Amino acid sequence: MTGRVVFVGAGPGAADLITLRGLQRLQQAEVVLHDALIDLPALQALAPQADWQPVGKRGFADDSTPQVQINRRLVALAARHRTVVRLKGGDPSIFGRLEEELAALAQAGIACEVVPGVTAASAAAAHGLRPLTRRGSGRSVTLATAMTREGELHAVRHADSEVFYMAGRQLASLSERLRGEGWGGGTAVHVVSRAGWPDARASDHTVATLAQAQPLHEGRPTVVVVGAGGQPVPT
Repeated sequence: MTGRVVFVGAGPGAADLITLRGLQRLQQAEVVLHDALIDLPALQALAPQADWQPVGKRGFADDSTPQVQINRRLVALAARHRTVVRLKGGDPSIFGRLEEELAALAQAGIACEVVPGVTAASAAAAHGLRPLTRRGSGRSVTLATAMTREGELHAVRHADSEVFYMAGRQLASLSERLRGEGWGGGTAVHVVSRAGWPDARASDHTVATLAQAQPLHEGRPTVVVVGAGGQPVPT
């Protein structure tokens, strides 16, 4: 018997951010391979029939599950079970290492489905009541990781709203890089850590004062919104 693997976006925080389709697939699963940054107890309670197995990653930390190991486990489990769910935080297609896992399954001839989820940028915008797009001033949005695989800080200016993921430890350096990319010191910046969770924390800064956010968000998954999407809605 060869089953299928369903990639499900759990959303960026609390379990009730999962989509209805994602919940349906979760409740059909015999095995769930899950990321670290999800609302594990609440999601497990929604699918108690499944065998839940952690395969979490924390950036490039040594205790992260190696990607090749995850790929092999997915292939092996799909050979023994009808439905395997790969439960990823946020949306699987956004910084979720989806390509490697899809490729491994395709090479093994295993059928796949991807169920989208709420990404951290959307949760951050919702928490701060700040649309990422604005009529006339925010016509484009770019999603980027703040750190490259080589550990280098990455800053760009390609859109009206730039959203940087995984930025919490580098806010002071990010401020300098943003200035170097042409963002003015007075440009609005909205920082949200643990977006989508009940204990989400938000603060407002400018590119010049972004370093002040460091002690507020350090050690927490952090999203930085620069430009049009970082501005409060006029009242």
